[in-house]
Amino acid sequence: MLGLIQRVKKASVTVNEEITGEIQQGILLLLGIQKNDTEETANKLIDKILAYRIFSDENNKMNCNVQQIDGGVLVVSQFTLAADTKKGLRPSFSSAAPPAQAEALYDYFVAQMRSKHSQVATGIFAADMQVSLVNDGPVTFMLEME
Repeated sequence: MLGLIQRVKKASVTVNEEITGEIQQGILLLLGIQKNDTEETANKLIDKILAYRIFSDENNKMNCNVQQIDGGVLVVSQFTLAADTKKGLRPSFSSAAPPAQAEALYDYFVAQMRSKHSQVATGIFAADMQVSLVNDGPVTFMLEME
């Protein structure tokens, strides 16, 4: 499971000109689900995201996590993160989970994230989404769970 996290001042996702999810300060998570991912993989990534210290403390050091700053998490499914780009000029998506498997795991991920954190917003799985954000820093990390 792949999670591209970005520290943001604010972020939103729009589908058909309607905002489906938005947060103020927090984390924008672009979530890529691969064939071998499981609920256990999802739980590990959730725990890491919620504990990952990417927000500044009183000494301007990255020592605080999203829960400590009472920030939001915006979860956006993004199967293109699972692309193999090593060869050729067109990405291969052979490692991405099939849509039904990915959607079930995405729904599980969001439900578990919501059970552990109070401010969680989402896009719509497999929709054509427009994501807007104000990246804070910029601070961006790729997290990978196996």
